[in-house]
Amino acid sequence: TDFLCSSALVYVMLSCTFRYGRDDMDVLGMAFRRDIFLSSRQVYPPLQDKERSIHTKVQEKILRKLGDNAYPFFFEFPDNLPCSVCLHPGPTDVGKVNIIIINIQSSVRLAIRKIQYALDKGGAAPSAETTCEFIMSDKPLHMRVSLEKETYYHGEEINISVDIGNSSNRNMKDLSVSVEQVTNVVLYSNDKYIKTVAYEETTDTVPSGTSLKKVYTLCPLLDNNRERLGLALDGKLKHEDTNLASSICSQENTTSAFPLKNVMFNSMCYYLLAIYK
Repeated sequence: TDFLCSSALVYVMLSCTFRYGRDDMDVLGMAFRRDIFLSSRQVYPPLQDKERSIHTKVQEKILRKLGDNAYPFFFEFPDNLPCSVCLHPGPTDVGKVNIIIINIQSSVRLAIRKIQYALDKGGAAPSAETTCEFIMSDKPLHMRVSLEKETYYHGEEINISVDIGNSSNRNMKDLSVSVEQVTNVVLYSNDKYIKTVAYEETTDTVPSGTSLKKVYTLCPLLDNNRERLGLALDGKLKHEDTNLASSICSQENTTSAFPLKNVMFNSMCYYLLAIYK
């Protein structure tokens, strides 16, 4: 309190920063980082936050304990601000460590994590189908793959319905299904990382003139991929509550003052593959 004289001003800054590579890679004064979002707020003298009618439970406890010496503040994240994602590099990706860090910059530096939740909209279940024609075969092979829903949460099993109609003269064997994580880094580089996070290879066969209908179950988990490199994670590997990075959900037609094009340095999605031999 002695330090905060009547003319002193105390600000807190919230910054969202993208970094590509390590700190020691910065050369000739050029830093491979970009401040995606900056916001500052005056904490002392208090403007409006202390008189705000709604406080969090933690703020209420601190206000009761410290009384007039406590100055709460609030930050609001803009729409489309990216989540905290860290790309765990592979053995050939020397220096290609990129991470999104959100900091509260003051005399105390505090890193916080931003995550997003997707609501289950209950839309049409995704499906895909293909027809393959072979040389020396008059009739094709038709395969259809479908899911129960579009959005899955971490730790939730994915039931994959496979329907194969083999009208060709070839025998199909060794069907495999997998889930692949696809990460595109478009800032400072055009790197693309494709990593299989769940895989099952079967001995199912589809002889000529027969069909197959079966449901396969996959469950992509970080625990099953912890030793693999090149994965994108929600946060850092050392965090106990870290998961595989979520698919990026964005509002393409948003009217927010924070455009989507300003934050698209990473794109994250997952693909389902069904392959036969």
